Amino acid sequence: MLPLDKDGVPHDEGSERASSVEDYKVTCIQFIKDISSDYLAWVDYYKLPPDEDKKRRDRIHAIVERTNEWIAKVATTIKAVDVVMNDGIQKMAENTAGYPFQIGVFVNNASGYTLAKPGMVDINIKAVGRDGSKVKIGWHQKEMRFLISSTSPVTIDEPTDAVREFEMLDLHLNMDAQKCHPRDVVSFTVVVIETKDGQEYERRGTTTIIHMG
Repeated sequence: MLPLDKDGVPHDEGSERASSVEDYKVTCIQFIKDISSDYLAWVDYYKLPPDEDKKRRDRIHAIVERTNEWIAKVATTIKAVDVVMNDGIQKMAENTAGYPFQIGVFVNNASGYTLAKPGMVDINIKAVGRDGSKVKIGWHQKEMRFLISSTSPVTIDEPTDAVREFEMLDLHLNMDAQKCHPRDVVSFTVVVIETKDGQEYERRGTTTIIHMG
């Protein structure tokens, strides 16, 4: 089975799964290490050119390290551990599949693992298609533009240029994180579609996590 995006269903039965946040952190840190071997096995299966093979492996290893650092140091509740853990799984799946065209998602000029203050948060999405192809914002699922997982309620405004195709995408979106508090974590996935002659050619998701400071 190919690595797929998580379905975004939050699960926070916390007290039934762990006697303490610290115990749960230990379990999830080990889980991230264990599941990374599944994604590395998919990289094996793809039989990629050496440079691309190394790039995807390096990214998966870096995600394991950074995600587990966030589980240990940033997450303060079982729900927050879940958000960080699922963010890491999402990132591993995305980087196992690789990025055939350029995508960047930035919060305060940082990507992947970011920091912001509660309130209105600017999200900058950049993308460039290959060989004259165009790019546009896609839908994560039918009727769900973005996948969002958060310890407090957040929303992302629908982009005004959502239907437009761009040779070079450079969009700014507003995330309403006014209900967040310091130490909250928010993970969101943006899908970008590469088109040729108006038809979808490739699609890729990019997942970003924000630590509310």
